[in-house]
This record gives sequence, C-alpha cells and structure tokens, in this order.
Amino acid sequence: MSKRTGLTLGLSVTSNGSHAAGWRHPTAPANTSLDFDFWRGLALRAEAAKIHFIFFADGAAVRQGADDPQALRHMGKIDQFEPLTLIAALSAVTSRIGFIATASTTYNEPYTIARKYASIDHISGGRVGWNVVTSWSEDEARNFNLDQSLRHELRYRRAEEFVDVVTGLWNSWEDDAFLRDQQQGVYVDPDKMHVLGHQGEFFKVKGPLNIARPVQGYPVIAQAGSSEPGQQLAARTADLVYTAQQNKESAQQFYRTLKGRLTGEGRGESSLKIMPGILPIIGRTHEQAVERQEQLNVLVHSSVIYASLKPKFGDMSAYPLDGPIPDLPETNGIKSIKPQLDAARAKGLTIRELYQTSGAGGHIQLVGTATEIADLIEEWFTERACDGFNIMPPYFSEGLNDIFDLLIPELQRRGLFHTDYQGSTLRDALALDRPKHPARKAAVTNT
Repeated sequence: MSKRTGLTLGLSVTSNGSHAAGWRHPTAPANTSLDFDFWRGLALRAEAAKIHFIFFADGAAVRQGADDPQALRHMGKIDQFEPLTLIAALSAVTSRIGFIATASTTYNEPYTIARKYASIDHISGGRVGWNVVTSWSEDEARNFNLDQSLRHELRYRRAEEFVDVVTGLWNSWEDDAFLRDQQQGVYVDPDKMHVLGHQGEFFKVKGPLNIARPVQGYPVIAQAGSSEPGQQLAARTADLVYTAQQNKESAQQFYRTLKGRLTGEGRGESSLKIMPGILPIIGRTHEQAVERQEQLNVLVHSSVIYASLKPKFGDMSAYPLDGPIPDLPETNGIKSIKPQLDAARAKGLTIRELYQTSGAGGHIQLVGTATEIADLIEEWFTERACDGFNIMPPYFSEGLNDIFDLLIPELQRRGLFHTDYQGSTLRDALALDRPKHPARKAAVTNT
C-alpha cells in the first residue's frame, strides 16, 4: 500500500442547497442561486475552513420538471450561474481555495474547453479543475440539435477522444515558450510550439491553442462516472473521481477496483483520489439532526419526488408513492445508479423511501452530530473506502455553517484534516504531480 496524505474534502454546492427542499427550510434564504454576494461569502468561509475545493455540478438544461408544470412549480434548483463564469469571479476574491467546474464532452468542442480552462487556470493562479462528464439528459440533447441523448457507449467513446484532444491542446506550448524579451524583440520561441494536428473518430483539431500552457500543466481533472467505461476513462485520465456509494463495503470494493486499474495505465495509487459524496444533516444533538431531516423531507412535494426519480430510474408516476418500487427497464441515463435501485427493491423500500435515500443524488445521507458524522468519515478513510469526501450542504445557510463550525473543527481535532493549504495551486494542495510537457519527458528520456 502506498503512503497516503490526509483527508481530502471538497464542498459540492448547488443553487439552493443539495436537499430538494433546502430552499424551503424556514431559516434558508430563497434567493441564493443568483446572489453573487452569497457565493462570495461562501467561498471565503470555505477558504477559511481550508476546504480543498468547491465543486460545481452543472447541466445545460432544466433537467427535472421542465415538461411537468406541476413539478416545475415546486423545484428549487432551476436557475444557477454558469460555473466557469462564477469561478472566474470567485477566484478574484480568494487566494488559496480551488474550484472545480463541470463541462460536458457531449455538447462542447475540445478547443473551446481547453481555452476556457487554461484561461481560468491562469486567472486563478492555478486553482481550477475540470469535471469531465458525458451528458445523459434528454432535456440537454434537445438544447443541442438532437431529439435524444447519445447512447451511453458512444458518449464515452467521444469523451475518451475529447479528453485526449484537450490535454493535447494544453501541450501546444512548452512551459518556457513565451520569452517576452522586449530588448531583443522576441516574444515566443516557435521551436517550443507543438501543433496537435488531431484527426480522430469525432474530432479534427489542428491547434495550437492561443494561450500559454496552464499554470498546473493540466488543470485538475475530475470524473464522475462509475460504469465500466467511466472507470476506464477515470483510470487513464482523472486526478479525482466523484462517486456515489451507499455503504462502506461497496465503497471499498469500488476503491480497490478503480485503484487496481491504475497500474495498467502506468500510474501510482496516489495519483488518483476517490471521493464519494455525502449529504450531512448535522445537529447539536442526534435528536435535533433527526428533526431537521424530518422537517426537510416533509417539505418535498410529491410531484418533485416523481420528477427527480424519473431521469435516474424511469417514470414511476403511475405508481403510489408509498407502494413498492416497480420493475422498470434500464434507462440510457446514469448507469452507476442502477445498483442502488436494485438494492432498494431488495430491501422492500417504497418509492418515497427510495427518493429519501437517493435524494442526495445517490450519495449517502448522514444524520447526526458532528462527532457521529466524523466517526463515519474517519472509518471510511482509515479503512480505505475513500480518499476523502465531497460534502453536500443540505440547505443554506444553517446547514452550511454547521459544516464549517462543527464538522471541520472536529475532523481537524482528530488530525484527519489539514489546518492550512500546501503550496499555491490546487494540484499542490491535493498532493498531485504537475504533468510534465511531453517534449520535456522526451528530452529527459534521451539524456
């Protein structure tokens, strides 16, 4: 086993909290989604708590309830900033914390993504990451000239090539290519330019990129797929894997399997960090935490439950909420969620109970005191079920403040979580190597 660094923690945030009824909580502001002052304050508090990064999930559509006016009426996650735009602004008011934003390989072009992330990596001083996703939503497909989303296997083939093109474009210039010598009048060394000239199944991209190599070499690459093609892509390209696991045993199995793939890609175990998501509902006492969970669950409208389950598991609206989970055909959506559905059915859960256990997007929901939640975090980390967690605040601002004021100090008290950042870039903070330019690798090999 390789030596491990301490616990890695990200803060995974959505427009009005991760719980579907977060925006309705009596203490929650209802207008945080487009309130930049709120996001600036959140970033500064997360940085003060030494959170490694803030993670912004994203999709290019209203992905739940768009075709159901009754459900749409009660949704609290419709309007949100485009994440790269928000990160550009937040990086200007912070200095150490990292930011990871989702961008789809299905509805973007590699040159555009390479240029945007390189730009923000320079703007932020090397604190940005790219969450690589393949888009599964039919609502997104209809926003990009398609009637339905691409087949799962095709999406991942495209993603494999997409990532290769982006990293190739990031290598358009060697690290010291831009001389900017005013006396000699020499701005750039053309011998240190590398034209990609890519021609593949999906893309034809000449290059070079019209911006210097990113500060980090490559921005940190995150990936969220847990299917077979998703794990293959992650083992070859990802620095972080964001996964959904409901229990320690399944998390350990996933951890062993994915880490085991790295050797075949010529990578060490510490080169990739596996981070399940957790939605903590924290109370000063266990009873208070349970009351908060029950309060949130009561506030979820029935139409929201059906609309939320549909893209992941299929349409259950014809079945009673408190009846058994129906046997529906597999969808073309998120393949990694299917085991959760099978497990829920085996336990005899109702549709409502399925929603309540999957309301965190398939991630584990923890209810208890900061000490109780820290116990599970420590157990999973020390027993190699993960390298850290993406923490999903259930609602703002009380649910967020409990993470900063109660949970983080408890993890630091135990020596699990750091008390200051290491280095100046996100790769530094995560103890990830900076990728060498291929020309530099070749020069070292030939000496």
